Amino acid sequence: MTGRTYGQFCGLARALELVGERWALLVVRDLVLAPKRFTDLHRGLPRIPTNVLSARLKELEQVGIVRRRVLPRPAAAVVYELTAYGRELEAILLQLGRWGAQSLGEPGPEDILTEDSLTLALRATFRPEAARQLRAGYELRVGTVVVHARIADGILEAGIGPLEAPDLIIDTGPVLRALWAGEISPGAAVESGAIRLTGDPALLDRFVELFRIPATPVDAPA
Repeated sequence: MTGRTYGQFCGLARALELVGERWALLVVRDLVLAPKRFTDLHRGLPRIPTNVLSARLKELEQVGIVRRRVLPRPAAAVVYELTAYGRELEAILLQLGRWGAQSLGEPGPEDILTEDSLTLALRATFRPEAARQLRAGYELRVGTVVVHARIADGILEAGIGPLEAPDLIIDTGPVLRALWAGEISPGAAVESGAIRLTGDPALLDRFVELFRIPATPVDAPA
């Protein structure tokens, strides 16, 4: 945390003092799924200067959100992980990501998508009420990014990498945002070639029901 404060006796002001610096919440986001080495974090946040990443990690350590740990041999590498206090941010990040997704718009030519961000997007947009009595495994491929989602009676397990024997593989690209937002139907996306399927095609409709970006408010930025 920097020495700057808002000078207010307020929980929100204190939270912003702890994690409001540029890149801080994205560092936390990338530690939600698993501990990571410094190089792993920088790979997922390629635009952050290494000195800034070092500073953010040090600040987050100082306030008890992140800690360093040495992996046992043979790895013997230093990783960063969230503390119990830091893990309390997970639900907040998912809610904030769901809110921000309403005004995402189309991806820009230089925007990147990572396995961590897509996995957390699955968690943030999941609608458990639409998953009752459903058991299905999805593998989602967006370019070189591969993640998976396994649903069992309203419970989601989402993670990085392929899924063994998925019921449906969805190979897609930027149209995924429009699909989640209800701006294009599953049938139209498949017909246009923007989505390619391997497995049970009927599960694509369920996928759209399961993962949904809230409707964009009329006063949200375009």
